[in-house]
Amino acid sequence: MALSASTTLPYDVATVTDVFTDEAFLKHTSEHVGGELKSLTVDGDTSAAFTLTAVRTLPTTRLPDFARKFVGDSLTVTQVENWSAPLADGSREAKVSMSVAGAPVNVDAVQRLIAEGTSTRVDVEGNVTSSIPFMGAKIAAAAEPYIGKALNIQAAEAKNWLESR
Repeated sequence: MALSASTTLPYDVATVTDVFTDEAFLKHTSEHVGGELKSLTVDGDTSAAFTLTAVRTLPTTRLPDFARKFVGDSLTVTQVENWSAPLADGSREAKVSMSVAGAPVNVDAVQRLIAEGTSTRVDVEGNVTSSIPFMGAKIAAAAEPYIGKALNIQAAEAKNWLESR
């Protein structure tokens, strides 16, 4: 299932990068959706190329019943983001992979932070796949809107987070 989402934040790329990699912010967004940030590691300096790995538990209450039968009441999601160094204008991108423990659902995407003057456009494009025979496409189709919604929640919460600082 193809994934595509876009939003704009009224902050520069460096500020958005700082928020997207801030442990307190990631904990906040996890809790905002009823989950928990279990661990976070950032390998490298975020002003250059770096890798972020976040492990979260998330509730499955909003998933369709057929999908919840496979995964239970919560999911453990591991998200790995391999970030490039910033370009001359500050823009950068991350190759993002997400896997769900105990469920054959994977996400492979590219998130781009695109400098637009004093704002940053956040674009995500990728694919959601599931390897369950006969049901994989249905499960991937069910998961895709939630992943797109996650970007919008992250952006809205990042804006709120920055405005409250």
